[in-house]
Amino acid sequence: MTNDPRPGPAPTTGPDLNGRTPTGVATEETAPGAAPGGPGGRGTALVTGATGYIGGRLVPALLRDGWRVRVLARKASRIEAKPWHDRVEIVEGDAGSPADLDRAMAGVTVAYFLIHSMGDGDDFAEHDRSLASNFGRAARDAGVRRIVYLGGLHPRGEDLSEHLASREEVGRILLGSGVPTAVLQAAVVLGTGSASFDMLRHLASRLPVMIAPKWLRNRVQPIAIADAIHYLVGAARLPDSVSRTFDIGGPEVMTYEEMLRRYAELTGHGRRLIATVPVLTPRLASLWIGLVTPLDTGLARTLIDSVVHEVVCTENDIRELVGAPPGGLTTFAEAVGASAQDAVPDRGPRNLAVTSAATAAAAVAGSVATTTGAVWYRSLDLPPWQPPQLAFPVVWTALYADIATTSAAVLTDLERQGRVEEARAYRRALFVNLSLNAGWSVVFWRFRRPWVAAVESALLTASSADLARRAGASSSARRARLVPYAAWTAFATALTTSIARRN
Repeated sequence: MTNDPRPGPAPTTGPDLNGRTPTGVATEETAPGAAPGGPGGRGTALVTGATGYIGGRLVPALLRDGWRVRVLARKASRIEAKPWHDRVEIVEGDAGSPADLDRAMAGVTVAYFLIHSMGDGDDFAEHDRSLASNFGRAARDAGVRRIVYLGGLHPRGEDLSEHLASREEVGRILLGSGVPTAVLQAAVVLGTGSASFDMLRHLASRLPVMIAPKWLRNRVQPIAIADAIHYLVGAARLPDSVSRTFDIGGPEVMTYEEMLRRYAELTGHGRRLIATVPVLTPRLASLWIGLVTPLDTGLARTLIDSVVHEVVCTENDIRELVGAPPGGLTTFAEAVGASAQDAVPDRGPRNLAVTSAATAAAAVAGSVATTTGAVWYRSLDLPPWQPPQLAFPVVWTALYADIATTSAAVLTDLERQGRVEEARAYRRALFVNLSLNAGWSVVFWRFRRPWVAAVESALLTASSADLARRAGASSSARRARLVPYAAWTAFATALTTSIARRN
């Protein structure tokens, strides 16, 4: 963010913003913005995005720091699943609703804006622009003392990707709200559950050989989740006179390629061979990442936008103003080691093997049953709009590949989120669907029962639509990827019904 006022380093005498005297003795009552009185004595902190990775870690940290915490969530049930739910005030509402924001802001001292569209839809920038404007207005009207926002680290003086440009714009809107604002700007946040880190670990663990875009050689300054939370908590206690951006990063600067290699080595996956090429665009790279990781294509594109630029801190003023994290900044190796304690086993390769085997079995069974050269079939009166025979193996091969890869990604995503029952239900629905898929060929070609095959094809269409619906529990993009399968089975139903009627 350019042209932001940047005060000089904080004085070296007197207590810092963690309430430490020069000798390191904590005195809460001398910390700017703090109020005595034990837990909740600092005031009320409103956290939006509390169900997300950052927000879910920030809430307990604020509670430990003596804040009363209020969270704004669309569904209270999602907050009630958190271990700290009984220690916070829950306001059920939508951050896009001015009335809900006004209710949530009443009596708040500091408000955290941790909402990002993550590139969903073509209008995500406009959506985030509106959210930020309404948030700033509500905070100003309620007399909130400070806004804290976690944005994206970005280079200055360059044309930014759409995603980073939107994050930068949100920061500018909040800074212009009339409420003192701290915009913290981070690159890759290291910790299991962070989308950018999850992309890194899935790529490093699943691919021993990679053909990657040349911008993997861009420099990145990642930050451990513990350090990011430290700065977010500390930012709440900045003096009212401070309203600006802060770059936050860890102690090491490396390329994304180096992070991939080091992660693989630190986690025992061995050496990774990475060849960079200049022709892999962000769009193509996001499609590729969507295939080999549990991340959907839209999210992958958003994350890629964060590394097509060099993202390195240009200042470290935040350390002077709120103090360094206890024990100093966390190294990349330490952050990877800490993440291993929280990591859910990667079931992606296993799920892909299972879905591929099941899909291949259905395809083989259908192929064995199909006899297009049979005298019976050649004697049928076929509708004039039936596609040429060559179209069927081409279309079905593409659809089978999509079913296998998309279903594996859905299962992996649901299991990673702990939604085990939903994963089991999806797996059952998939096996039923593939059984119906193979069964159509047997009924039509072997038993020569077009009307029965038409009924079975209708059931297959309903099952395919249901499979797409279930995939939507993972992401709208994965639901969309299964829509062509449902559409093709609907076409097959119409075709089979027409053949039955004509014969």
